[in-house]
Amino acid sequence: MSKVIVKQVRSDIGRTPAVRATLKALGLGRINKQAELPLNEAVKGMIKKVDYLLEVKAAK
Repeated sequence: MSKVIVKQVRSDIGRTPAVRATLKALGLGRINKQAELPLNEAVKGMIKKVDYLLEVKAAK
């Protein structure tokens, strides 16, 4: 299974509670915080929901 590294590059200030909860579920919450996650359907959906706050790279 492949993995991805997600990094939060924009703040969650002023975002809806659902967006904040999605970031927390991804293991993020602060600018420049990173998390390595498995690339499955659930994670893909969460990334798509908040993609304007994130930077996504493939893990090596």
